[in-house]
Amino acid sequence: MTLPLQSPTQIAWVTRDLDATETALTGLLGVRKWVRIPDVHFPPDACSYHGKPADFVASISLSYLGDTQLELISPVRGENIYSDFLRESGPGLHHICVEAESPAQFDAALADVAERGAAVVQQGVMPGGIQFAYVSAPQAGVPFLEIAYVSPEMRAFYDYIKKEQR
Repeated sequence: MTLPLQSPTQIAWVTRDLDATETALTGLLGVRKWVRIPDVHFPPDACSYHGKPADFVASISLSYLGDTQLELISPVRGENIYSDFLRESGPGLHHICVEAESPAQFDAALADVAERGAAVVQQGVMPGGIQFAYVSAPQAGVPFLEIAYVSPEMRAFYDYIKKEQR
């Protein structure tokens, strides 16, 4: 069974240098403004990496190109999917994200990918109530597929960022 998730809503890169990546994508894509969220803490009671509690910090920068969110992630400390990606592959395209419309649909999507044998590498709940899970997807030509549920509060924040691009 394939669940009716939304079309991809986000493209994300992992980088060591948010400033340089923002500048490069601004020049290439004409992005007008980035919103930086420094030092986001992902606590072990809310996140796991390879099935074990994960405690890490990452800085994030967000923008929009039309309706597609552009996300830049720079790991700060702790073991996580982003640090390993930089160590193994260097900076670059990390994932695309599809969204579930409800927490129940998010849970059903995770059950569906598990049933298909896909590995959930990292998952958790971000500050602001975003539920996320990264599924290994190298056969799809991108390292990871992120499945996310975005809470109404975070959706309002994202809409504000998108409005600033116009």
